[in-house]
Parts: sequence; C-alpha cells; structure tokens
Amino acid sequence: VIQGGMVLTPDTRFARMDVVVERGKIAAVGRTPRTTKRAVVLDASGKYVVPGFVEAHCHVSLFADGIDGRHYDGNEMVDPVTPHLRALDAVHPEDLAFEDLRRAGITTISTSPGSANVVGGQTAIVKTAGRTVDEMLVRAPAALKMALGENPKRVYGEQRKSPSTRMGNAAVLREALVRARGYAERAERHAEKQSAFASGKKGATCPEPFERDLRLEMLACALRREVPTHIHAHRADDIVTAIRIAEEFGLDLVLIHATEGYKVADLIAEKGIPCVSGPVLFSRMKLELRGLTPRNAGLLSRAGVKVAIQTDEGSATRYLALNAALAVSEGMDEGAALRAITLTPAEILRIEDRVGSLAPGKDADVAILSAHPFDIAHCRVEQTLIEGETVFVAD
Repeated sequence: VIQGGMVLTPDTRFARMDVVVERGKIAAVGRTPRTTKRAVVLDASGKYVVPGFVEAHCHVSLFADGIDGRHYDGNEMVDPVTPHLRALDAVHPEDLAFEDLRRAGITTISTSPGSANVVGGQTAIVKTAGRTVDEMLVRAPAALKMALGENPKRVYGEQRKSPSTRMGNAAVLREALVRARGYAERAERHAEKQSAFASGKKGATCPEPFERDLRLEMLACALRREVPTHIHAHRADDIVTAIRIAEEFGLDLVLIHATEGYKVADLIAEKGIPCVSGPVLFSRMKLELRGLTPRNAGLLSRAGVKVAIQTDEGSATRYLALNAALAVSEGMDEGAALRAITLTPAEILRIEDRVGSLAPGKDADVAILSAHPFDIAHCRVEQTLIEGETVFVAD
C-alpha cells in the first residue's frame, strides 16, 4: 500500500489517496482503500505519487550510452527501405541508459530504429527493467518507423543513391507501399486457393508454394493498419507530405517530432493525427530544425492535437519531465503536459489499458516524488516501481 501521498488522478488532478498494489497490478485507488494486516506499507505522506512516466519515442539502447558511434545499432544504412528490421533485436537490457530512466521515474518506453532510412524498421515498447528484453517486452512490433526530410536524403545522397532529395524520399516510400499492396493481394489469393484445396473444393488444385518477403509483409501490416505508422518529420512541408502519403495509402499515422507542427496545427487537428513532439532541449543542429521552439507542444495542444512529449536520445530520456515542465513555462496547460508524459503517450502507443494512469487493473508502474513533477528545483524521484516491484530507491 502506497499510503497518504498526493496521487495523480487520470484527469490530472492531485488528491490525497492511497494506492493498493497486488500481484503487480493496481488493485485500488482511494482515500480509504482496503488493506490487509500483511500489507507492506510505503509511507508517501507529503510526497507526490504518479504513474510511471511513458516515453513515446526514443532510441534507447539502439544508440547505446557510453560507446563509440561505430557500435550503434540504430540505423542499417545500406538500403533506404528496411521494414523487416526489429528494434527488439538490438535492445540491450544492460545499457547504462536504463538505470538513468528508472532513476527518473520512467517505466515504459517505445524505442525505435533511427531516421537514416525512409523505412527504418519496427519499434518495440519495453519496460525499463528486466534481465532480458523478452522479460521487458510490452509489445513488438508496436509501430513501423519511417522518415522524411534531411536524414534519408543526406545518407543516400552521400552514397550517390536514391533518395537524395525530398522528392526521392516520397517516391521511394510510395514505391515500397505499392509493392507491398501487390504482395498483400497475391498473398490473399494464395491463401484462398490453399483454403479451397484444403477443404476439398471441387476443381481446386494445390497452389504453388508462396515465398514470403519479410519486408513487404511488414509494409502490408501497415497498409492493413495492423500497426501504426510513425513518420519522422520536422519541417511543416515534410509533415504535410507525411499526411498526403498516409491518406493516399490509408496508413494509421503518428507524427514523430513535428517540430514545425505549430505552423500547420489546425490541419493536424482537423485530421485527428496525434503528434509525439520534441525534443526541445536541443540545438538547431541542422536546417530542418530552424523552426524549433519550446512552444510547439502547447500550440499543438491548444489547437486540439493529441500531443505526447518526447526526448529522443539515450540517457537524455531521463529529462522527460523537464521537457514537459519547459512546455508549461512556454504556455502549455499543466494538465495537458502531465498527460503528455503519462496517459497520452500510452494512448498513442495503444497500451493505455496497461500503463499511463493509476487505475485499478493497470500495471503497478509508479514513481514516488519528493515534490510536484514540474517543480524542477525540488523534485526528486525517491522510488520507482515496475509491476509492483521496486526497481529504484534513492540513497
């Protein structure tokens, strides 16, 4: 029982309540929830109790902390279309960043291939503690990562390959999706013939073996909206291109970064497309970041866009709450900012049934804080629990 703390409710109010945890799940939340004599009591009096923070987009472990860049596993820069790559296969539970995240109260992350390729690969949602990635896994594939803008055209332009322009980025993506659509149609016809033959239908013959193509198979999943499509886009024109292609092929689009989203916020809101905004604690290190502003998340939110806040890189992910606090200082509603690092990213990642708020039936992922999470000068994570197990206690 986490007793007597100021608990963040799903509607982003703080109220003095207790949280009961049983078998890794939240059993009850309330002023006088049931307890037993055998309960272990954590005294949270004078402290703030929040759901474990959720990072909707980062590259933790794929670009591992404390190693030379030559050993990074986030980008397979030999082909601009690599949907068959799985972030899950590159997550190293002993990456130094995971301890930093637990110390920061971050309990769930979506880690992703990088943006060097137009289609980078499959994202994985994992908890931030575990001996193996399989123990940490929440869902994989969780999304298909794609990228527009400078990164793919720079990487392949330097190799004298396509794409080397924004036109090339879009063309490469369209070609891949058209091939996947044809593959899906052929696979469906083969399955129908196989079913007819297996059922003994008159005149049915055994079809020729169908050769699987893992690249096209994953793209076909995106075309069927079995997984969302996370498209990296900074500039407003790249955002609009992402929307255009998503509508052309019926993709379930989530905009990643959306650095200039504020310039087309009304359009994004009208189409109901969620954004994972950030990072803002970042320099304008390339041309497409010239429009970077910490006001972006707030402007998107006020326009009616569903917004999660993200940090992007390795151990810098531990500054997730700081990014949200900065958004509040730049005009974002405090409740919206709290949701942007808890329930909203869980909703965007389609895992709100497990994480993102302190509600009965959800995973007991909890952070106990010394102060309000946006009181940066005084807030310290004192304890982090994942599925009811303590994974960090402050000294």
